[in-house]
Amino acid sequence: MAVGKCARDPSVYVRKCAANALSKLHDLRLEEHTASIEEIVGILLNDNSPGVVGAAAASFASVCPNNLSLIGRNYRKLCEILPDVEEWGQIVLVGILLRYVVAKHGLVEGSIMLYSCSLVKYNSEREDLKPRLAMTENPDDVGGEICSEIADVVSRSYLEGPEKYLSRLSCMDKNTSMDISHSTSSKSNDDVKILLQCTSPLLWSHNSAVVLAAAGVHWIMAPKEDVKKIVKPLLFLLRSSNASKYVVLCNIQVFAKAMPSLFVPHFENFFVNSSDSYQVKALKLEILSSIATYSSISAIFLEFQDYIRDQDRRFAADTVAAIGLCSQRLPDVAKTCLEGLLALALSESSNKNGASADEEAVLVQAINSIKTIIKQDPPSHEKVIVSLVRSLDSIWAPAARAMIIWMVGEYNNIGGVISKILPTLFSYLAGRFTLEAAETKLQILNACAKVLLRAKGEDISILKKIAGYLLELAKCDISYDVRDRARIMSNLLSHLIGSPYLEEVQDKPEIKDLSYVLIESIFGGQTKLPSSEPLSYRFYLPGSLSQIVLHAAPGYEPLPEPCSLIYDESCNFSTDVQGIKSPGVGVAHNEPNENDDSEAVSGSLDEENTSDYSSQESMIGSSESGGSYISRSASDVNDNAGPLIHLSDADLIHGNGAEVSEENDPSGSNGADELMSKGALESWLDENSGLNQNSSDISHVRKSLARISIKDIGGLVKPKSYTLLDPANGNGLHVDYIFSSEVSSVSPQLVCLHISFRNCSKEPMSDILLFEGESDRSPDSSDQSVSESSPVSRSEVPTLVPMEEIENLEPGQTMKRILQVRFQHHLLPLKLVLVSNGRKHLVKLRPDIGYFVKPLPMDIEEFSNKESRLPGMFEYTRRCTFTDHISELNDKNESSLVKDNFLLICEKLALKMLSNANLFLVSVEMPVAANLDDLSGLCLRFSGEILSNSMPCLITLTLKGTCSEPLDVSVKINCEETVFGLNLLNRIVNFLAEPTP
Repeated sequence: MAVGKCARDPSVYVRKCAANALSKLHDLRLEEHTASIEEIVGILLNDNSPGVVGAAAASFASVCPNNLSLIGRNYRKLCEILPDVEEWGQIVLVGILLRYVVAKHGLVEGSIMLYSCSLVKYNSEREDLKPRLAMTENPDDVGGEICSEIADVVSRSYLEGPEKYLSRLSCMDKNTSMDISHSTSSKSNDDVKILLQCTSPLLWSHNSAVVLAAAGVHWIMAPKEDVKKIVKPLLFLLRSSNASKYVVLCNIQVFAKAMPSLFVPHFENFFVNSSDSYQVKALKLEILSSIATYSSISAIFLEFQDYIRDQDRRFAADTVAAIGLCSQRLPDVAKTCLEGLLALALSESSNKNGASADEEAVLVQAINSIKTIIKQDPPSHEKVIVSLVRSLDSIWAPAARAMIIWMVGEYNNIGGVISKILPTLFSYLAGRFTLEAAETKLQILNACAKVLLRAKGEDISILKKIAGYLLELAKCDISYDVRDRARIMSNLLSHLIGSPYLEEVQDKPEIKDLSYVLIESIFGGQTKLPSSEPLSYRFYLPGSLSQIVLHAAPGYEPLPEPCSLIYDESCNFSTDVQGIKSPGVGVAHNEPNENDDSEAVSGSLDEENTSDYSSQESMIGSSESGGSYISRSASDVNDNAGPLIHLSDADLIHGNGAEVSEENDPSGSNGADELMSKGALESWLDENSGLNQNSSDISHVRKSLARISIKDIGGLVKPKSYTLLDPANGNGLHVDYIFSSEVSSVSPQLVCLHISFRNCSKEPMSDILLFEGESDRSPDSSDQSVSESSPVSRSEVPTLVPMEEIENLEPGQTMKRILQVRFQHHLLPLKLVLVSNGRKHLVKLRPDIGYFVKPLPMDIEEFSNKESRLPGMFEYTRRCTFTDHISELNDKNESSLVKDNFLLICEKLALKMLSNANLFLVSVEMPVAANLDDLSGLCLRFSGEILSNSMPCLITLTLKGTCSEPLDVSVKINCEETVFGLNLLNRIVNFLAEPTP
């Protein structure tokens, strides 16, 4: 197939297009080529380019999502390249890697998934499978509070799908306990460990979908004590747009239901803002009611009081419902809630005139919440029921009236007060029966039956007459539901109404006929409070569309069965796929000019690897090591004393000045006539002498450039110093570090730093040592095979090369050490431990991306050639303002030559770049213009190559403006590693715009 050839093409564009085409070919239903398409997917998953891997992951999800053996071949490489894949590719790849780990290794010991499944397994033989809420005894114990039954529903829904689980639950199938005997540990299992490690940086992605995908991995695979790391990234997303906020809250809602302790300390983040939409407000209310504790309920109730007065009465009704849920979770505040709800119900009932449907909803929810609280302990709330009955005349909402009548019928025998008001109450209801709504009429008929079955004494005859009257009225009602209910109840109560049969049955229970048994079984038993609310929630995988719409969206698949993927040595971590060798397991790149097989993807420019993780597995990209490129001139520099700036005459190409032949001036003089070539100088002189020169000639002169070379600038470079430990926190020990331009002789993946230790105390210090923290040790990868052609593999590259211990450091003394470290990512700090006098200090090494490259010497022609091969998606540009030159120019004498201003600005820019990044200065091109103060067109070029994979990184600075004003600098980077190039570009723009102190 043609796509197969494209998958092996040297161009990353072609390979990416081939990856995108695979899903289209699969949609054409080419069954005879299915095996070939899957084979090509496997090849592209093994690619070094993050762009290709992201497209291949999307094709894998479309073509063969269940062929997880393809993932096993490249699992570690995919994990390590994950942070550098484009954002939408990260989402797909995270889901694939999660499915592979679950299918290969199963659930993780101590995770919320295995925690809940273990409870079901141990109790399935002696407990009902129907879930019941189980919380820790102390709701304020935020260390380990888990709602085990909801967590069980969540985990089973993730593994089985909510539809299958709920249907099985309705059938009460008790013989379906999951086999969780095959579990793994996140500490000992390298695959789980590296997945959690590589998805941790994604928790702080700018894309909310990426954050949700990474949070889903930690929610499912991380131990429950480590799940808390997803909380702050999720809360940060609440500051985004309303659409993203709603999606994030839908997922937080699930997390908060299953493990409320995660968000208990952050309850204030879920307070409602005035700009929130109704859907967002409703989700925040539900989350607040799930995470409320005795310590936070006071603040939450104060917020609820404001919400109840909100103009959106639908939102106010939801707030009243949330108060009822809080009273269920926290029984000690039920009394306070009941008092407030009763006052609210009475105040809402007084606003009868002009009441809208939303106003009615507030009253209904208030009565419903009161009903829920009363259910917990009916005898102690008799006065509340009586108070509601007395307010019946002012409560107009049919649903609210129906609930009050239900409470009267349900609890008519709990005390002496309710039984005394029953005749009066039913006489009132009989008089208003024709005015009531259908649902209220139905509850009145039900209450009559309940009261008749429990009535005693003198009230029986009165209640019989009222019940008979009500049934006759109901038989003629306009609602067929009411008519049908009345006819059925008339037949069932025929022996009780209008005869002494009721007294005889109550006195002699043995003489019961069928009608009495039926009416007693329907209305006689009091409703029992269930141990918990029925769990009918539908939970889907975090970050999925199905979790938002609450049904299985097209393409949704639950997680695979744990440990369902059989380990196969022939396919797991394979180093070869159809003749293409994986550079992650032993392919040496130290001979980039060697001709490779036609099917292999080789060459430092054609092989992409933009991941610092994957680069840790890649081999040495250049045999040059240990050399320090201090000299940054474009040609060999004479060591003799001479001027800072060496001018060279150049034959300039008018128009762009991109390609210029440079010849060294043997005289080495720096006169004003050497600033420009002869042709450019004559053109400039002609312009000044001839005032009638046309505009085309003027523009022609302005585009002329003179190239210069800055001499011995390496000695002026002063790298920035960072503080590792200050004396206040280090008991007098002050530790600074600077990034070195040296290249490690151990591995190109290591970055060299100069560490300075100074004793600022009055006492000597001893046994000073800097070593790696336990939490940052790289995963054990002893099971990974290493090719003999590879001098250094990832497993052999340490995170920190041990430094020489400082045995003694006298007061005021300073000692320096060279440290070689391997950062996990060019944006993530490295945690280390500093020991001094037996005391440990936790410190962090902050990476500087400018030193993840080394100088790449080249001339202007080679620079232009490489730049032309990195256009389009490999070229990024940003602008900034440069002001460092202004203060120094203002201090100069007015008689200074104009050329000094040009050279001063060139020096300032070059020093700023070389002091903050390990680069090579290729060329400086100076404009030749009519306006001698105009710097527009000044161009500086720098080159370097990434340490981990020897890929070139080209930087071009182009200035616009005048010498005496702030300069507009356009920074352009050409680099195959897209993420690295963008991060380096941001770093350069930041330090150029920052004034030098």
